[in-house]
Amino acid sequence: MVNRSAILLVGGRGTRLQPLTNNTPKPMLQVAGVPFTEHQILKARDAGISEIVLATSFKAELFEPYFGDGADFGISIKYAVEEVALGTGGAISNAAQVLSSANESNGRAPIAIFNGDVLSGHDLNAQFEFHEAKGADVTLYLTKVEDARAYGAVELDDFGKVSAFNEKMENPPTNTINAGCYIFNRDVINTIPFGKVISVERETFPKLLNDGAKVFGFIDTSYWLDIGTPAALLKASRDLVFEKKLEFLALEGSKISPSAKVNGGSVIGRAAQIGDAAQISGSVIGDGAKVGAGANLLNCFVAEGFEVPGHVIAENNFFGY
Repeated sequence: MVNRSAILLVGGRGTRLQPLTNNTPKPMLQVAGVPFTEHQILKARDAGISEIVLATSFKAELFEPYFGDGADFGISIKYAVEEVALGTGGAISNAAQVLSSANESNGRAPIAIFNGDVLSGHDLNAQFEFHEAKGADVTLYLTKVEDARAYGAVELDDFGKVSAFNEKMENPPTNTINAGCYIFNRDVINTIPFGKVISVERETFPKLLNDGAKVFGFIDTSYWLDIGTPAALLKASRDLVFEKKLEFLALEGSKISPSAKVNGGSVIGRAAQIGDAAQISGSVIGDGAKVGAGANLLNCFVAEGFEVPGHVIAENNFFGY
């Protein structure tokens, strides 16, 4: 099997997730007890990827202290920092320079590209196999949604080749959307201008079609979620907790009063404390945080180390951000 490499785009500011992202980049926000990026790295590793480059920009300095060289995660991790945000295409071109395959002559070497804000259950290994079987230059992971207006709708011909890209429009011609994971051949990445601000969705993909490249769509309709809003982030965390067949996840050193009620896929952070008769549902309680006696929290975020007073009643709220 050809060595598999990947680039993970983690440079976004996550403005829709404020105030959670005021001091933490979106990909480093906790989802089911670990940074969201960790879930994606493990997915890549499990699909046979041996090397991944994190394409960082906003708060870039927070990634390497946590992930290191990847030894603890069973995969080689490298870092490419953008001093100025380069867009998705520019980030891919910049990160590709760091891959160990950067100077290799095999232009057909497949490289997976992940958006840093998508949680999915799609079969990445099957996408690689599809890419190879089709002799594709680029293969996009696609999924289907009820309302495609907020996404990039992708049209396919009868053979599965991409025939048109439609970026966020009021009346999209299809409900098949770009789901945020691509496989590029190395020589295709080499055509993206280096050091320039480029959108892979608005510039690179349409140019590839115009140039006659073999761009295919791999449709997988399993679980898919864009974590770009606080509600979606909570859902992602809840869904991963429920996937473990748990009603809630209590991390190391946390203390929950026997009279407290915790459910709804909540996560109780490391060394966090939940007081007597408190009720916590569908919420994320940060490491070292305290929730006072009798408090009732529904779909809330509590920041690391913050103390929620007793008997507070809150829904869809942020504490300590």
